[in-house]
Amino acid sequence: MDNPNYKSGFVAIVGRPNVGKSTFLNRVIGQKIAIMSNTAQTTRNKIQGIYTTDDAQIVFIDTPGVHKPKTELGDYMVKSALSALNEVDAILFMINAAEKRGAGDNFIIDRLKNAKAPVYLLINKIDQIHPDDLLKVMDQYKKALPWKAVYPISALEGNNVDEFLGDLVDQMPHGPQYYPEDQLTDHPERFVVSELIREKIFMLTREEVPHSVAVEIESMKTQKNDQVRIEATIIVERPTQKGIMIGKGGSMLKKIGTLARQDIEHLLGSSVYLQLFVKVQPGWRDKSSLLKSYGYRKSDI
Repeated sequence: MDNPNYKSGFVAIVGRPNVGKSTFLNRVIGQKIAIMSNTAQTTRNKIQGIYTTDDAQIVFIDTPGVHKPKTELGDYMVKSALSALNEVDAILFMINAAEKRGAGDNFIIDRLKNAKAPVYLLINKIDQIHPDDLLKVMDQYKKALPWKAVYPISALEGNNVDEFLGDLVDQMPHGPQYYPEDQLTDHPERFVVSELIREKIFMLTREEVPHSVAVEIESMKTQKNDQVRIEATIIVERPTQKGIMIGKGGSMLKKIGTLARQDIEHLLGSSVYLQLFVKVQPGWRDKSSLLKSYGYRKSDI
């Protein structure tokens, strides 16, 4: 790196489930690398998104929403989120402007009191409230921590996101460019592909098959005609969920595959043949060996 004024750093994004962390990350990166859903606790792993300009590079760590865990998978998700607070240059605590401060927010704030990095408060979803109500939201939080800065934003609409990024870059230390300028995430393509499939499952099945789903990429090969052939297995916990996932005459599985394939083709920049299978694996969320095989490893925490 020839530029002595180049800035770089690592930034963690934390908050309760469904406050818009993944939407924010995708907005900043300019491409979908984190899955989005109206269902809480969609993100399960720490997903790193890489924001690069001519003058700076910021590696954002999108964490699972912090919640009270009920399964071993849930415990993994919370530990994963809190571990991201270590060894970062800044922390973004994101809240939903349309929701009152609750026990989950207080739990995270207590953890943030011990953080060494500066903490920004991002009040997201301001597009969902009346402008006059914003001061009331800010009043709930202004004394909770010595915030580095407070930014009302809309990750969905883009309000104030660029302004915040400019401020954040200014606060980053001088450092190297860690990743090539065209790299958007440190996760392998297989991981992002499995996440895109899982997003469509959340989108289409809603509460019918909430958090009982994992996606395992069995194979991903480029054919002679440059088409990428992908075989993936959707894992559920009960036979009834398998029925929902397949749908009448295979209709649901076809919908999932069609929507996922479009996003995967955009990600890979090539034609994709996607074949989906469904398998029942009872109680997989509480079995360490299965969690590991489906990509939820304690070594990632």
